[in-house]
Amino acid sequence: MKPIVLAAVLSIASPGAALAGPASNAVKFFYVPAVKFEADAKYRDRFTEPVTRLFEANDKAQKEKPDEVSCIDFDPGLDAQDFDQKTLSKTLKLTEAVNGDTAEVMASFNLFPEGDDSKREMVWSLKKVDGKWKIADISSKTNNWKLSALECGASTE
Repeated sequence: MKPIVLAAVLSIASPGAALAGPASNAVKFFYVPAVKFEADAKYRDRFTEPVTRLFEANDKAQKEKPDEVSCIDFDPGLDAQDFDQKTLSKTLKLTEAVNGDTAEVMASFNLFPEGDDSKREMVWSLKKVDGKWKIADISSKTNNWKLSALECGASTE
């Protein structure tokens, strides 16, 4: 009976994400136990250029026109605005490919329990800086865009 209890505890304690290593852990942070908005200033130290330039332009646009939608009007790590945390956590799969001081982490998950349009595949590009994995870019394989390529029209007046 004890081995069954231990197995049950381990299955509850381990998240649905299949982790491949330290680079994946840098990405997992943004998905579980709760999704975090990548552009939030309190997470800025987890990123590097070119994405940090976009985040700074987004901050500037929000300050200049607080009543308007700024550059980043969705969650880049989700490629969406709406999601079900329970479904995302349960379906999240992370795989990584490391090449020296760079890595790519593929995050695949569902936003909702049903619907083909809820499936997402995101590629996180990372660089090792001072021994820590930092995010350099996020791209959507699902909808074919790259965060660093987004335009941010903050006025320069």
